[in-house]
Amino acid sequence: MAKAKFERTKPHVNVGTIGHVDHGKTSLTAAITKFFGEY
Repeated sequence: MAKAKFERTKPHVNVGTIGHVDHGKTSLTAAITKFFGEY
């Protein structure tokens, strides 16, 4: 029996970050996630 098709209700984006140690990659990712989590 086939499963129901999954329908996305929100657009999705893949983001990659590159940077040196202690240059704010984690802080930036957390801020982006928080902002778009509320979207």
